[in-house]
Parts: sequence; structure tokens; C-alpha cells
Amino acid sequence: MRYEGSVYRPPSEARSLIIQVTIGCSHNKCTFCNMYKDKKFRVRKLEEIIEDLKEAREYYPRVRKIFLADGNALVLKNEVLKEILLTIKELFPECERVGIYGAPQDLLRKSVEELSELKRLGVGIVYLGIESGSDEILKYINKGVNSAQMIEAGQKVVSSGIELSVMIISGLGGKERWKKHAIESARVLNAINPDYIALLTLLLNPGTKMYEEVQSGKLKLLNPNEVMVETKELISNLDVTNCMFRSNHASNYVPLGGTLSEDKYMLLEQLDAAINEQYDYKDELFRRL
Repeated sequence: MRYEGSVYRPPSEARSLIIQVTIGCSHNKCTFCNMYKDKKFRVRKLEEIIEDLKEAREYYPRVRKIFLADGNALVLKNEVLKEILLTIKELFPECERVGIYGAPQDLLRKSVEELSELKRLGVGIVYLGIESGSDEILKYINKGVNSAQMIEAGQKVVSSGIELSVMIISGLGGKERWKKHAIESARVLNAINPDYIALLTLLLNPGTKMYEEVQSGKLKLLNPNEVMVETKELISNLDVTNCMFRSNHASNYVPLGGTLSEDKYMLLEQLDAAINEQYDYKDELFRRL
């Protein structure tokens, strides 16, 4: 198996076979992210990808899930993805699901019919980083799309029948924009009605523009209790159905989980308890583990 640079995957793909079909991220301009700064984006040769799949077949007796990396493998044309997915079906007949990151720009370029074809070929879940529903914040972080485009991208996945997992980043708007971040993110989530919502909490690394803004005092970050207040505002405004909500990433101060909308009031009660009792929040050091 050949891997280039650091390889990232969603928490739910922890036991998946990871195959890099692209290297890096084609956008790679978000001001808060340093995940792919050490790589120059390129698409791997199909022959190399198939060689990796064949090598993995020889090594692993059973593969239940496969994740196609790096940052936005859906940038590939459907003809190429089709070859990869057909090879997976041939080599790993026991594979139950193929997962993939989907940048909003890539999803906007694909039709619902193309996404439905990928579902028939084995793609079971797409991970979409919404980050925020606020147009102001999306522009600020240089995401490359606005909230209307984000909604369109998410709705395409839902319409195709592929499961959709979306990510929102707590604290992304800082102290100045926290309420707008929460309310507008809920608006976008309600319009998409994804299968999964993953709530992460902002972690900044040296070398990113947003980190520099914090260091200079231009951006004021939320403290843990303020993150809980923002999270409560987000959940209060959510109106989604049969959606798994998780806030149990290593970056989060308090683990939360439930199904929306039936567990909405339970989640709000847990947040109230954390806010009012000044919860013993996770140390900053452990948020990176």
C-alpha cells in the first residue's frame, strides 16, 4: 500500500480500508484548515489505485468498509470512479459500503443521476464539510461556496439515496458571529435534512490564516462555556427528522449524541446542565488526542 503524506478519514471510517485515489485537496484554501498544506493536489493514476486494491486483497482476509481518500475524491469523473468501484466489487465482494469525502464544488458538478449511479456501484455514504451555514462566515473562511450552493450540494446527495453525513464546526464564527453561525447553520441543515450531523469544535494549528488572526487579536475565540451556549442555539433551531447527531469528536469539550428530532430536548437538557453547572471541560491538551 502506498500512502502520501498525512491521511485523514472521518471517525466512523476508523476500521475501513483507506485507499488514496486523489492526493490532497483541490480547493485547499480554507483559512482554518491545515490538513493538506503539505501536498500538491493531483489525481492518482488508475493503475496505481487498482494495484493498491489488489495488494490490500492479498493482505486482508475480510474488508467490511472502504474509504476513498484524500480530501475530495468525488472530483473524479464518474467513468473513473466507476472503474474503481467495479474493481472493489470484484476484489471485495464482502464490502458493505464505500465512503467518500464530497467537497460542495464537486457535488455541484455532478447530477443526481450520476450520484445515483455511484450508489448502485457501492458508494454508501458521502461526508460533506458544511462548516457553517452563514454566508458571511463561509466567505470569511474562504470555503468557495455560499449557503445556497451548500444546500444544493447536500440535497443532491439526499435525492440520490446515498447517506449524507455533514460537519459543522463549533466556534468558527468567534465571539462576534457565534449566534449567526448557530442560527444560519441550523437553517442550512434543516433545508438538507442529512442522515448524520457531526459537530466538531474549532482547533487551530500554526500556519493557518485563522490561527494568525487569533494570535494578533483580530479573532476572539469562544471559551468552552460559550461553545455550549452556541451549541444550544444550534440545536434549538434544528428541525430535522431521523438524523443521528454526534458531538463526540476528540475536539469537543462535552460528548453529546442522539437522534433528532426525538432526542432534541434531552440534548438541550444536557447542554443546560453543562452551562449552568460550569461543567469540568476537557483540557485543551486532550482535545488534540
